[in-house]
Amino acid sequence: MGEDGGAPAAGGYVIDVTEASFEAMVNSSNTFPVLLLVWMQDDQRFFDVARALARMVTALNGGMQLARIDGASNPQIVQALRVQGVPALFALVGGRPIPLLQGMPSEAELTQLEETLLPQVVAMAQQSGVTGTAPFVGDASADASGATDEAAEPAEPAIPAGHETAHALAAAGQYDQAAAEYAKLVERDPHDAEAARQRALCLLLARNGQSDVRVVRAAAAERVDDVQAQLDVADVDMIGGQISDAFGRLLDFIAVPAHREHLAVVRERLVEYFAIPEASDPRVKAARQRLMTLMY
Repeated sequence: MGEDGGAPAAGGYVIDVTEASFEAMVNSSNTFPVLLLVWMQDDQRFFDVARALARMVTALNGGMQLARIDGASNPQIVQALRVQGVPALFALVGGRPIPLLQGMPSEAELTQLEETLLPQVVAMAQQSGVTGTAPFVGDASADASGATDEAAEPAEPAIPAGHETAHALAAAGQYDQAAAEYAKLVERDPHDAEAARQRALCLLLARNGQSDVRVVRAAAAERVDDVQAQLDVADVDMIGGQISDAFGRLLDFIAVPAHREHLAVVRERLVEYFAIPEASDPRVKAARQRLMTLMY
């Protein structure tokens, strides 16, 4: 916890990010949305904004994580994000930064952020298949201001019972191991849709979560008959929230008579993808129907 009068401390759904941990934070936005604050952690002018953002994120109970970056200590990140001044606020969904605010926000802007923009980000993330729960880190008795209240009830992360080990592995970026743990949960309960969804997301991130998107897309464009190149670019589509593109790309691939020999591997990948959006998503229904048609 921070000292009285100092910067609000990290903890709960709030983390501090450096250049060393930036990539891991970006990758985590493939699992849950991230609110990214670029500030000056030693400048008390920004403390109230940081506390307000922490309160907003905490109220979402794992629906989003607040990642704070000290602009003075991490100039390369500031440059990469093209920040013109601090504070600057971005949403990260599927690795994509979405500018939200630049400069010191007014009360009206903070209200709009809480009541309109953040719910829109969460909804967009869910539509993109980014439906995981942000990890709760540190002292559960810490409130959004960084102070403690011994009488307060500990805030609990919204992690389904039995999912804790798999969730912790995913939050640490150990996606292969997390996928294996989620697979055990699905084997025990085939109706556990959240475990199936998280397994699919972890497999996706383990395969192509850190791939160079431009290289993957160029390879797919050059090797239109290469099933692995098409599977990789479909992964990139899914990670970027382009779900319809991923479905359509693989379905179009197996619709070509010369590619029928790859039907089994493409079907397996599509079935994995189908677990990521909500079961009621019309894109899933349409893709399932077309897959059935192509199979028979």
